[in-house]
Amino acid sequence: MSETLRAKGPIVERVPEGDTRARLVCEDCGFIRYENPKIVVGAVCAWEDRVLLCRRAIVPRRGYWTIPAGYLELNESPAAGAAREAREEAEAEIAIDALLAVYAVPRISQVQLIYRARLISPAVKPGIESEDAALFGWDAIPWRELAFPSVHWALDDFRATAGLAAFAPRGNPPGATGDRMPDGGAAWRRE
Repeated sequence: MSETLRAKGPIVERVPEGDTRARLVCEDCGFIRYENPKIVVGAVCAWEDRVLLCRRAIVPRRGYWTIPAGYLELNESPAAGAAREAREEAEAEIAIDALLAVYAVPRISQVQLIYRARLISPAVKPGIESEDAALFGWDAIPWRELAFPSVHWALDDFRATAGLAAFAPRGNPPGATGDRMPDGGAAWRRE
C-alpha cells in the first residue's frame, strides 16, 4: 500500500503494553486513544421552597422535565459548568452551595456531578435547550414527567440534605444504575 493511501492515527485495536484493556493504537507512532466516561454537571437550584426544572427542547427525552445539567466543557471547572448550564437552560444565575451527589450511569459511560444551589433571583425563562423553565413546590413536581432516573435521585437527595450545612455527597441509590426510572420503566426511551 502506498504511503499516501495508508490510514494514519489510532486505528488498530489491541492491548497496549502495561495495560489490561483493548485500545485504539496508532501503528506508526504508538499513540493510544483512551476513551473515558463523559462528565455531566448540573444543579438542583432552589428559590425559597421551590426547585427549578426545565422542560427539554432537545433529544433525548424532549418534552420531559430535568434539572439544569449537561456535559462539562474543556477547561471548565465542574462548579462553573453547573452554573453555565443553569444560564443556558433557564437563564438563571445561581450560587453553588455544595456538591450534592456523584452519580454513575455505566450504561452510557457517564459520571454526573450534581450541586446544591440557590437561585439569585426567581426570574427564570427557557434557554435555547428548553421549552419551558419553572419553579415547582415539592408537591407540584411532575414526577412522572421527569426525564432521567438521576433527576429523581438528585431531587430526593436535595430534599434529604435540606437544612444541612455539611453532608457527604450522595451517590446512586442502592442497586440503581440509571437503567430504570423509579416506576420501573426503561430510562433509555428516546422520545
